[in-house]
Amino acid sequence: MSSESTPQYPKPRVAVVFGGRSSEHAISVVTAGAVLRAIDRTRYDVLPIGITTDGRWALTADDPDRMAIADRRLPSVEHIAEPGTGGVLLPVNAGSSEVVYAEAGSVPKDLGEVDVVLPLLHGPYGEDGTLQGLLELSGVPYVGAGVLASAVGMDKEYMKRVFDSYGLPVGPYTVIRPRAWERDPAAARAKIVDFAAEHGWPLFVKPARAGSSMGISRVTGLDGLDAAVEEARRHDPKVIVESLLTGREIECGVLEFEDGPRASVPAEIPAVSSHDFYDFEAKYIDSAEGIVPAPLTEEQTARVRELAVAAFDAVSCEGLVRADFFLQENGEFVINEINTMPGFTPISMFPRMWQATGVDYPELVDRLIQAALRRPTGLR
Repeated sequence: MSSESTPQYPKPRVAVVFGGRSSEHAISVVTAGAVLRAIDRTRYDVLPIGITTDGRWALTADDPDRMAIADRRLPSVEHIAEPGTGGVLLPVNAGSSEVVYAEAGSVPKDLGEVDVVLPLLHGPYGEDGTLQGLLELSGVPYVGAGVLASAVGMDKEYMKRVFDSYGLPVGPYTVIRPRAWERDPAAARAKIVDFAAEHGWPLFVKPARAGSSMGISRVTGLDGLDAAVEEARRHDPKVIVESLLTGREIECGVLEFEDGPRASVPAEIPAVSSHDFYDFEAKYIDSAEGIVPAPLTEEQTARVRELAVAAFDAVSCEGLVRADFFLQENGEFVINEINTMPGFTPISMFPRMWQATGVDYPELVDRLIQAALRRPTGLR
């Protein structure tokens, strides 16, 4: 395509991709709204691209106010997509970074080149390595973890297996695979009951590959077990069952700097009296407040920051991670999970922890984009 017909952009052009097909669609939209509000427009040109719940890539309004939770109502890409039924197409050749908009019966519209993609998707079909693989094939740099790290960071079973192999402390768990529950639910149920006999009730039944506390149930006995498994399976056919870990909930952010990953000051998630655990509504609707920095000793703070960076390295992460821990009564930390694309909503802990560490929101976004621009695609 000639330079006369291709829009020219003097600044790096960032495609902010959000929404998606997972149950965390709305939170991704909220995250994107916060990032669009914070990104430095004097340094970057921005192209907002929303993925609808049925998988269409749409041009959207660059309007953060319409992307926030309002009156307990969750936003969606469908509500901010530009009119039309066409879709945004990423480049399919590694030598090109031009993005086009195509609609049936019309000549494709050239949207210009994209220098880097900021994928703000949460959950499957975006945070799990699928989008990262597409971008690798296209040769387009992107923010955050690569294909393998994204997939491992999404799958709680394999995440824990990797942590354990690196000597990081993890809590007891068992996994119910799709075939086991579908072919012999009695045997799968017995496996969970045996796990409870060893580790005690209550148990937490979770989708193995979901986030934002979607589909999680706290089960206190056999009566609620089947319903909890089915609720988890609404989000993911593979289910992970974890024992109750008592103690304080501590989170720590990791950010990639020029000299390698560094950890933020940690935060503490206090118990929410109106919720059984830190679930979706506590996180995003009822605005449960985290304590930043967490009231820990110097030794505890140093230890959790060390573990957070170790988890980042164990999974071969890039860009950013939020690592979640339990501080047990014996003073030992147990890692619960990592999130390779944590939320950037106004109340999300990742930006709040970095704000307390001395990196404000615009600088945080800038560092993520710059790290992606420095990093090549492909094997590295």
